[in-house]
Amino acid sequence: MTVDAVRARAYRIPTATPEADGTLAWDNTTLVVVTVDAGDATGLGWTYTDASAATLINSTLAKVVVGRSLDVRACWHAMQRAVRNIGLSGLVATAISAVDIALWDAAARILDVPVASLLGRVHDEVALYGSGGFTTYDRQQAQEQLTHWVHDQKIPRVKIKIGESWGKNVGRDLERVNEARTAIGANTDLYVDANGGYGAGLARRVARELEQLDVRWFEEPVSSDDLAGLAELRAATTIDIAAGEYGYDLPYFHRMLSAQAVDCLQIDATRCGGYTEWQRIAALAAATNRDVSAHCAPNLSAHIAASTPNFRHIEWFADHDRIESRLFDDTFDPAGGQVAPDLTAAGHGFTFKEADAETYAVR
Repeated sequence: MTVDAVRARAYRIPTATPEADGTLAWDNTTLVVVTVDAGDATGLGWTYTDASAATLINSTLAKVVVGRSLDVRACWHAMQRAVRNIGLSGLVATAISAVDIALWDAAARILDVPVASLLGRVHDEVALYGSGGFTTYDRQQAQEQLTHWVHDQKIPRVKIKIGESWGKNVGRDLERVNEARTAIGANTDLYVDANGGYGAGLARRVARELEQLDVRWFEEPVSSDDLAGLAELRAATTIDIAAGEYGYDLPYFHRMLSAQAVDCLQIDATRCGGYTEWQRIAALAAATNRDVSAHCAPNLSAHIAASTPNFRHIEWFADHDRIESRLFDDTFDPAGGQVAPDLTAAGHGFTFKEADAETYAVR
């Protein structure tokens, strides 16, 4: 079976309300959707990136994949070689990720098996946590989101954003964490994400306060490029330190693990190079006795998560959940705090609602 066509298109979806974390604000999210035709099968993949990734896929990556045998790893290596002179990290890696995911979906559909089974499923179901708690939320918005996750959907772990204004509003950060703990009660795990907004000294002082509120996960307390700072904070706190979402290639994750910078390594399948690279990254983490956690793109993360032995949980990111449940059929329901791939559906089991997405298309 050969790859007959690769197509990509970008969609820009406005947020329901303005959203921000400690170091960035946004009012829309760009989704790049990829389809791969191989015989009678059409594979589906996507990434969250700039719209120009669609142009890169249609003009550069498609040329090195179309006409090849649907051997996914061989296609992945061909794409890696093709981008040598334009660079791999960032935008290019997100484009390769989306194509790689679509190739795996096409291969699974041809074989009439779920993607998780083709990758090698080891978990019947995988855990997740509710993620949002944007710094732009007022108290009522934050309380409503937390209450929905914990009391309505019975999700036993949740995460909010802190590090507001690059760490310049620590008082409000801690006030919001206190309010979150009150809203969810003592029996729900509370996570925080500073998006690299603090310096090492401030992060250390904030961590002491977070320990008193039984926070279990401190994500990017300092820049993910500050491996020494991450390692220093990890040695100084009882809270698990996490980072890795901005990893676009295998050496990045090797450096982070070698520096003993994290307790749990985050991988984003739509950034890291797709499922093909994810499996190599997860193996690196396993070699250092580290778990991995899926960053965002929750519905795409479920199948690769189920095939990863050292897997901890999926970030069920509110913004992406909103988009995926609106624009794709048969997405997962996070209620109960865990999801399981549908073993009766070929591929991912998703269908893109192209007509519904048309209004968001980037021209």
